[in-house]
Amino acid sequence: MTKSGIKALLPGGTIREHGITVTRTPTGDVRYSVNVMVDGQRIHRVIGKESEGVTRLQVEQAIEAFRTKAREGRLDLPMGRKSHPTFAELAPAYIQRLDETGGKNMKAKRQHVDQLLVPFFGSYRADRITTALVQDYTSMRLALGFKQATVNRELATLSHLMRRMAKWQWIKPESLPDIEKGQEPRKPIVILSDANIQALMKAAIADHDPHLWLFVAFGLNTAMRHSEILRVRYENIDYETRRIFIPEAKAGEREQPITPALVAFLKRQQQADGDGAVWLFPSGRSLAKQPHRISMAKPFQRAVIRAGLLPDKVTPHVMRHTAITRLVKAGVDLPTVQRISGHKTLAMVLRYVHIHGQHIDTAISAIDNAFPDLITPELHALSPRGAALAATIA
Repeated sequence: MTKSGIKALLPGGTIREHGITVTRTPTGDVRYSVNVMVDGQRIHRVIGKESEGVTRLQVEQAIEAFRTKAREGRLDLPMGRKSHPTFAELAPAYIQRLDETGGKNMKAKRQHVDQLLVPFFGSYRADRITTALVQDYTSMRLALGFKQATVNRELATLSHLMRRMAKWQWIKPESLPDIEKGQEPRKPIVILSDANIQALMKAAIADHDPHLWLFVAFGLNTAMRHSEILRVRYENIDYETRRIFIPEAKAGEREQPITPALVAFLKRQQQADGDGAVWLFPSGRSLAKQPHRISMAKPFQRAVIRAGLLPDKVTPHVMRHTAITRLVKAGVDLPTVQRISGHKTLAMVLRYVHIHGQHIDTAISAIDNAFPDLITPELHALSPRGAALAATIA
C-alpha cells in the first residue's frame, strides 16, 4: 500500500493491508475504510476520501484511536477482569439475584432470558446493548410472526434486566438503551360493581387467610398495586395525615393517600398485631426469601370464586382498575387521580376516561336539546321552493 501502488489503482480497484482498505472510485477518487477487530468487536467504517484530504497516515491514526478508546474503556473494569462482561455472563446472575430476593414473574423472566435474550444479545458487552440493537431484536421477532403484545413482554424483561444491571452497578447508567414497546390492542378494563365489591369483601372476610380481607380493603381504598400493598410497613403509615410512604414504586417513591375507612381498618389491625409488628402482610414462614408476602393471588382467587365472580377476569389488579374508575366517574380531576393512583404519566390515566364513559354520558346530557315544541312533522315537509331546490341539487 505505497503511494505508487495507490496511484496505480484503476477505477474499482482495491488494496487491503493491515485492516485498511483503499478503493479507487468510478470518479477517480480514492476512498479509505477500515475493518479491524478491537476488544472483540469488529469496527467497519469509512474514514473518508482523498479529495477530502484523508491520507493513509490519518487512517492509521484512526485505528490507533479506536484501540486507545478501548483501553480507556477497560480502566473501570472490576479488579481481576481483563475484559468487560458480556450480556451472556451477567444475565444468569440477574436471574439468580431475583430468585434470592423474591422477584416477580420469574417463570416468564427465566424463559425470556434463557431462550430469547441471551441467544440474541449474549455475545455483546453488557454495556454495549444499543437502542438500534434492541430495535433489530424487535424487528426480528415481529418478522417471525409473533404478536406485538408477546414481544412487548420480552422487551419488558430486557428493560428490567438492564435497569437492574445499572442499579447493581454492573454497568453505568448512561449505558442503558432506550427500550420502546410497540402499540398493542388494549384489553377491556374490568371493574367491579357495588354488588361485586360487597360480595368480594364478604368472601374475603370468610376466608381462612386472616389477611385477605385487609388486602381487599387496601386495593379498593387506595388503587395501589398488588406488590405495593404487600410491602407496606407500619412505620410508613401516618394516621393523622392519612398517608402511606411508598419508598419503592413503579414511578418512584410517593406519598399514598388513603381513605378514613382504611385508616380505621389499619389501626385495628395494628392493635391486633401488637407493637412489635413491622409488616402488614408478614410472610409467616421462617425460610421465606422476603420478610413480607410476595403474592396474594391464590387466596384472592378463592374469594373471587366464593363471591360468584369469574376468576379468569377478576384478578387483584381489577381492584386498582375499579378504584381509579370510581375516582374518574366521581368527577375527580385527572392530576389528582394520577396523584392517588401513582401513574407515571397523565396519559395512562386518560384511558380510564375514554373506556368507562358513564360520567361522559352524564356530562353530555347537559347539552341534550330535544326541542319538543319545535320539531314537528310539518317541519319536515318540504315547501314548494324547497322541493324545487332539492330537485335542482339532485
